[in-house]
Amino acid sequence: MNGTDVTTTLRKVRLGESAPEALFPVVYDELRRLASGHLRGERSGHTLQTTALVHEAYLRLVDLRRIEWQDRAHFFGVASGAIRRILIDHARARNRDKRGGGAVHVSIDDVLAVSVTEPPGPELLELDRALTALAALHPDKARVVELRFFGGLTLPEIAEVLGVTRRTVDRYWLFARTWLYRELKTSLEEETS
Repeated sequence: MNGTDVTTTLRKVRLGESAPEALFPVVYDELRRLASGHLRGERSGHTLQTTALVHEAYLRLVDLRRIEWQDRAHFFGVASGAIRRILIDHARARNRDKRGGGAVHVSIDDVLAVSVTEPPGPELLELDRALTALAALHPDKARVVELRFFGGLTLPEIAEVLGVTRRTVDRYWLFARTWLYRELKTSLEEETS
């Protein structure tokens, strides 16, 4: 589906001309692509399947009735946050099941290789901790990482979602990657000393 179909359907849902369920077939393929990309970076035998991640993300999004969806970029921006929370919740539950064991450390190389199509697997909790710390200090920059990493949005799409220029998004992206690198490096050094 193209962005116009998503935007048109979102408008109809917002105006009450269509039921929220009408959105699912329009966004399903793209949500599935995003979910599949995130799960590719997870360990083999991961218990959360692509279809389950898509359905859980969609259910969380439809439940957010107070959001006035504007367009495709806005929808997938919010979807990125939902996918992030689902993956983090799943990782926390898995670690809880292991009684706190199995904590994995993030390598600096993994942080520098943050990509839209290959998110880290077990080190997701460490990245989430660092991203939460970044959001406390620089929420706009953390949002760029979330939209890019978890939402799979391009830098121009992020600029559209945030209502800023592409150049601003480029600066935020560079700042956030550098900040996360330092944060995770410091964390690793503290744990090894």
